[in-house]
Amino acid sequence: MIIIGLTGGIASGKSTTATMFRERDIPLHDADAAVHKMMASGGVAVDRVVAAFGREVLAPDGSIDRQRLGRQVFASPDRRQLLESIIHPLVAASRDKFLARNRQAGAPLVVLDIPLLFETGGEAICDFVILCSVDPDTQKQRALSRPGMTQDKLDAILQSQMPLATKRAMADAVIETDHGLEAARRSLQTILDGPVRELGETKNRGGCDA
Repeated sequence: MIIIGLTGGIASGKSTTATMFRERDIPLHDADAAVHKMMASGGVAVDRVVAAFGREVLAPDGSIDRQRLGRQVFASPDRRQLLESIIHPLVAASRDKFLARNRQAGAPLVVLDIPLLFETGGEAICDFVILCSVDPDTQKQRALSRPGMTQDKLDAILQSQMPLATKRAMADAVIETDHGLEAARRSLQTILDGPVRELGETKNRGGCDA
């Protein structure tokens, strides 16, 4: 089974690219979606986050108020690291269950959609990494158009992420997402038909699995 890591910075087009994988019926584990589920009412992270950050981050419906939590986290690197120490192991456990389930089902290819893939060392378990990239001006314009986003919040998010230029040097392939949707689709198809297919053929000849 080939494990593709899909990553990118904020507003880099990663979510749209993830949808393209789903359209091809390729199993995909979405780290952000896993976190949302964990912080929803009854989620496994709720009690741990409240214990660490106080009841003020608890919404009336029993979920974590991500806006309130975000104001604490992005104001302090130490608070961000505390949150990561809670969330990252839970996401890793969810990911590992996903991989085990699809390996047992005989899936030839799966995708791990992880925004902080390189920041957390997640590339170590991937056979191939695709980076969604965008020019800084377009990235800023897209990000600031999101509800609730401010320049200060965007600056804090960007500071918490590895620069896209650094990620480009670490990725196996790059999809430029500022040239339109169809161009991105073609780029993805070229990657799947080229280096990813060759990787699969090599692994099959070797008779091994990752």
